[in-house]
Amino acid sequence: MTTVEPRRRLPRVPDRFAAFGAVLLVLIVLSAICAPWLAPYPENDTQPLRALLPPGAAHWFGTDQVGRDILTQVLYGGRTSLAIAVAVLAVSATAGVTLGLVAGYAGGWARDVIMRITDVFLAFPALLLALALAVVLRPSVTTVILSIAVTWWPWYARLSASVAASVSTRSYVDAARCLGVPAPLIVLRHVLPNSLTPVLVQLSLDAGGVILTAAALSYLGLGAQEPTAEWGLMVYQGQTLFTTNWWVVTFPGLAILLTAFAFNVLGEGLRGALDPRRTVR
Repeated sequence: MTTVEPRRRLPRVPDRFAAFGAVLLVLIVLSAICAPWLAPYPENDTQPLRALLPPGAAHWFGTDQVGRDILTQVLYGGRTSLAIAVAVLAVSATAGVTLGLVAGYAGGWARDVIMRITDVFLAFPALLLALALAVVLRPSVTTVILSIAVTWWPWYARLSASVAASVSTRSYVDAARCLGVPAPLIVLRHVLPNSLTPVLVQLSLDAGGVILTAAALSYLGLGAQEPTAEWGLMVYQGQTLFTTNWWVVTFPGLAILLTAFAFNVLGEGLRGALDPRRTVR
């Protein structure tokens, strides 16, 4: 009697579209980090005599209303926009995952209280709640970070709570309890590491949304202020010139679009690659 060998599962082939997004994102991040060396002119170098020059050999992206080189401003603005995204995701993920782990592992009244609080925050549209908070506080980069982080953490709390509740019922967690391992140690050594995969995927998907939200707040005058270079602020300052001096708005707008696109494509690729139910045979 002959036996049929089971068909082997081949490793998943990386999504070329996701790889393109990753490469694009790396280029954007490196250009922001290396802005002091890549920028052709000093930051906030105003030259009124060269105001609103179109793109050319001296100024590849043209100049703005006060004669600043737009390429230089876009490079430095990337540092601000990406720093806002990193700070928002770090604060919201830390707070949300911590509360979610407590709710998912402890259960009972702790889960009920934390989940009801998250439901209150999720009942309001994230952008409207961020706008309300930004109006109360003084416009600044810090205000943008706090306003968006307050509206973003409930998503991570709900996600990590559901995953932690599932992990806490597995056999190795039960074995740790039987051995008398303290609950905080069980959470740190077993529940948290096995709950991070969906959180990491969600972080990559949310980064583009954070950049768009931060740009929207700055566009409304509630975010970064002069002389800080920030993509949303640049779009806000050049909106009245779109029909006559298109380059003032177009290049920072493209920077926002490409960065959000790169994060979203990378996040979708990570979600497909890390999904255990998706295999290529």
